[in-house]
Amino acid sequence: MSNTNKLKIFNDPIYGFITIPNTLIYDLIQHPYFQRLRRITQMGLSYLVYPGAHHTRFHHAIGAMHLMQKAVEVLRFKEVSISKEEENALYIAILLHDIGHGPFSHTLEHSIVEVNHEEISLLFMNKLNEEFDGQLSLAIQIFKGEYHRKFMLQLISSQLDMDRMDYLKRDSFYSGVAEGNINSDRLIQMLNVADDFLVMEEKGIYSIEKFLMARRLMYWQAYLHKTSLVAELTLTNALKRAKELLHKKVHIECSEPLKHFMEHKITLGNFSNTNLDNFAQLDDFDIISALKNWQHHDDFILSSLSKMIINRDLPKIKLNSEKFPKEVLAEMIIGFANDNNITTQEANYFIFKGKIKNQAYSKDAEPIRILKKDKTIEDVVEASDQLNLKALSKPVTKYFICFPKLLDENYH
Repeated sequence: MSNTNKLKIFNDPIYGFITIPNTLIYDLIQHPYFQRLRRITQMGLSYLVYPGAHHTRFHHAIGAMHLMQKAVEVLRFKEVSISKEEENALYIAILLHDIGHGPFSHTLEHSIVEVNHEEISLLFMNKLNEEFDGQLSLAIQIFKGEYHRKFMLQLISSQLDMDRMDYLKRDSFYSGVAEGNINSDRLIQMLNVADDFLVMEEKGIYSIEKFLMARRLMYWQAYLHKTSLVAELTLTNALKRAKELLHKKVHIECSEPLKHFMEHKITLGNFSNTNLDNFAQLDDFDIISALKNWQHHDDFILSSLSKMIINRDLPKIKLNSEKFPKEVLAEMIIGFANDNNITTQEANYFIFKGKIKNQAYSKDAEPIRILKKDKTIEDVVEASDQLNLKALSKPVTKYFICFPKLLDENYH
């Protein structure tokens, strides 16, 4: 391959200019698998709440790679040895960490593709590794947590990784939710490695507290916003309904890659290269295009659910700290089924309940370690004098109930 003109620069609204470090990274970015991420929004259907949130997984992957470049620079300055091969592997692993995301992210995982995005990311990486003659082997080893230098995985996937640092800052910027903004520069400047663990120097503790608080607020205000939540659940139900109709041999208009996943039960065990190529053809446009067709379908359920998303006329959602009584749900389901001449089972597509959980910091996962001045290492919760940090490690659960707006006057 020719080496001309591959040292490109991206102009990013958050960090300014981002440099592509070498020709291999350039070729990976240029690959159709990676270019697909330009057609997958980072925040799913959140743009129905925050109109600016139209940024893509492509933006985020490039941003996370830029932060990794900064982290490598800082760690080397602090005399942590990172070889050229390891440096490159870190860039590749963070660049490709989200390559397995499907359209609207988690809706697909909960409806028609029974494989999570991390596993699909790994399948894409292995396929790319074949195409690039094994040049991704070390990146894959680090990504899978099989490399002996554990801090490298923590830079890619932990409670204080480059992925989280970029998506919080980026999602806050594009959604306009200012509470999510974090100082990634300061956090990265405070990074170090001790006993092969990624640590944060003690003077950076306030930046971590701010980071964890931003994460909590972004979950309540953006990722778990009730309108985003009900939109995502409505989309999940629309896809499930389309799949159910296809299995009953009802004609469904949609793209071939989308039909492929709706017609076949695909698990990690049978995720062949053909399935991977089909998945690589799937993006947000397949889903939106399908919904636009389905809103005119003869099936009352499919057309109603599709219209709700296309016209942003979503079901009502109520949140509560207590569980909703089963009787309320049952009564609504029977009433709605009778009014619309559908079965109670079909009414479940419109009326359902569930729960959401928000935990900014988990004590059970790999901890955020603070390197104290006396060189001892402590979990951030123990090291912090902030009482609210202890509260941030407790999960908060909220219960929700969704139902068509028409039923609202009957709900007390």
